Amino acid sequence: MTAYFCGHLCFMLCERIGHKMASTPDIIDINTEFIRLDALLKFAGAVESGGEAKLLIQDAQVKVNGEICTQRGKKIREGDTVDVNGGSYVVRGGA
Repeated sequence: MTAYFCGHLCFMLCERIGHKMASTPDIIDINTEFIRLDALLKFAGAVESGGEAKLLIQDAQVKVNGEICTQRGKKIREGDTVDVNGGSYVVRGGA
């Protein structure tokens, strides 16, 4: 039997009910006031191309601060969290 803590206060077979293990978000440092969502996905390595970023965003597969975002040009600022493809990214820095 597989057991682990997933961050959802369950300890047995979390994968059976769809929970994933909690992971530490990657920190993305920027030196500007903001970065566009599609550019952040490329910069963070979450996608390989702008076209892939566009499709994920249009298909409502990206969350910003816990809410689905379908705006490619959304301005992501320091402290914002972006979740996509099982990865989590937190922006740090800014002008």
